[in-house]
Amino acid sequence: MGKQATEMLKGALEGIVLGILKDRPAYGYEITSWLREQGFADIAEGTIYALLLRIEQRGYVDVAKEPSEKGPPRKVYTLNEAGARTLDEFWANWSFLAERIEHLRARVDIPRTDTARTRTSRIEGEHS
Repeated sequence: MGKQATEMLKGALEGIVLGILKDRPAYGYEITSWLREQGFADIAEGTIYALLLRIEQRGYVDVAKEPSEKGPPRKVYTLNEAGARTLDEFWANWSFLAERIEHLRARVDIPRTDTARTRTSRIEGEHS
């Protein structure tokens, strides 16, 4: 993934993680593994753990410690009501931005040769 794609993903990652937690409780490594399976191979575990700490501090998730077969207990995150509201807001914002970006993209994707020909024809017509 290139730098631009990485930066875009970072901006959306909180909403993506909240969306994952909407379906079921999960712990950090589980979230990271699932994202990697979905094609986000470059996501570092540290990125997800830092994000989980932030959303915990913001009060978007409830946290429970569950025993682990390997090592210390792990934190399991569950989306709460505040997190669900934040997720709804994220999707509303995402839809708005995606629609506006597609609208702009359609306007920008006008073939330049046609535009150039139209301008040239107008200029030539004015000087004839």
